[in-house]
Amino acid sequence: MLGTAAIEVEGTRIDVRPTVIRRIPKTGEAYDVVEIATDRGTTVCRYYEAQGARSGVVMVGGTGGGFDTPAQGLYPRLAQDLPNHRISALRVQYRHPTDLVESAFDTVLGLRYLESQGVAAAGVVGHSLGGAVAIQAAANVPMVRVVVALATQAAGTEPVAALAGRAAVLLVHGNADPVLPHTASEEIYRRAGEPRRLIVYDGAGHTLDETAESLYVEVKAWLLKHLPGTLV
Repeated sequence: MLGTAAIEVEGTRIDVRPTVIRRIPKTGEAYDVVEIATDRGTTVCRYYEAQGARSGVVMVGGTGGGFDTPAQGLYPRLAQDLPNHRISALRVQYRHPTDLVESAFDTVLGLRYLESQGVAAAGVVGHSLGGAVAIQAAANVPMVRVVVALATQAAGTEPVAALAGRAAVLLVHGNADPVLPHTASEEIYRRAGEPRRLIVYDGAGHTLDETAESLYVEVKAWLLKHLPGTLV
């Protein structure tokens, strides 16, 4: 049981009340399914455990729903690799993928699940809507030390300034994004405090498929640099 806590997103306060947590091994897969039931529904996750890990990363997608991932499978690739560096990974499936508040709720549940497994420092990686979700979740969970926002929207990212000195922020966008302009990431970068970094890929679109290999290297390096106790 994770216990009861409250989060606040965009002026909306939500009491987090997990009721039942189920962990279901998946034969032939690198992850176990974790179902976190609450009075708002059930949040489903994929958990890639690193035994004894004190660091963890939560990954979330955009409005597409499911276990959405940008950049030609970035999330499953990272999730299977990070345990080699003593980092557990958790991919979260939103219950309501177009709702920022509910998606932040799901992400906070994922972070608190990692905390219940012994994780003391975490990162959050989000794409599109998930960039704002990652920032909102980080603002609500003090153990978050890293935020990575990929092709993010600007709406809902106001709390980024409050992360200064506590969470290292990496922003990545393509300058050929037809969905969300790269100026969104540039604006967030201006509001963020140190440590922070902005990467704008020339010719890359919203899913960042064109720069998948470079993006994988950059995101992994940022996580390893700023999460304590990892194996580099």
